[in-house]
Amino acid sequence: MSKQRSFNVTDLPGFTTIAILAFLALYAPILTLVVYSFNDASSITVWGGFSLRWYEIAWQNTAVKEATLRSLIIATSASVIATTVATLAALGTTRTAPFKGQTAIYAMINQPLMVPEIVTAVALLIFFGIIKKATDYLGLGYLIAAHAAFCVPFAYLPIRARLEGMDLSLETAAADLYANRWMTLRRITLPLLAPGIAAGAMLAFVISLDDVVITEFVKTGGQETLPTYMLGQMRRAISPEVNAISTGLLALTVLLLTAFFLLTRRRD
Repeated sequence: MSKQRSFNVTDLPGFTTIAILAFLALYAPILTLVVYSFNDASSITVWGGFSLRWYEIAWQNTAVKEATLRSLIIATSASVIATTVATLAALGTTRTAPFKGQTAIYAMINQPLMVPEIVTAVALLIFFGIIKKATDYLGLGYLIAAHAAFCVPFAYLPIRARLEGMDLSLETAAADLYANRWMTLRRITLPLLAPGIAAGAMLAFVISLDDVVITEFVKTGGQETLPTYMLGQMRRAISPEVNAISTGLLALTVLLLTAFFLLTRRRD
């Protein structure tokens, strides 16, 4: 009797062609953006030779520097808050016995993923508008709180997935050795959970750094972030400077992904 061959999707006719076309559709626009960020011409569609001109212009632009610094402050603060809340929520929904309402809590935590972002933005606009009127506070706290609330489910999912994949025998062994819950959490659970926490923090940071819709609704005058600044520039006149700024953001994202990959591989 001949041995039955296992199914492999790569053996299907046209798999390689479809895979190449899919990668081209995903990365050809990004590659075009990167190439044209080095364009010497003032047009974004006509190649005028290689130059770092638009990077120099973006570097010398005070508004770009201020928007970049503001974006980094908001994204860092929001990711720290969101990751902390997500870690506590993940521990509370996975390291406990099943209880009534657990599914509802899971759905509520992930609600920002299911509701259109514009709805969340309008709700935050109204909510923070009431607070602004009552307190007269107009600082960055609103943007940080809004981004943190929106980023919680993005941090929660990888952290919960890591917890569900962890072996409980080590925590059980720690309890058998008379370790209390706090010591078990600090010495066993959190070190093993670190790659998931890093993944959640990185994802929350990138989502916050890239957000436009919520930022546009919540921010007040003089609180432009880098994405909203770029959007405003494109409304006035499309300049190759935007290509240079976008390439810088892309480089930062790739750097974060590389760092996370190295961290995860070392942890594993």
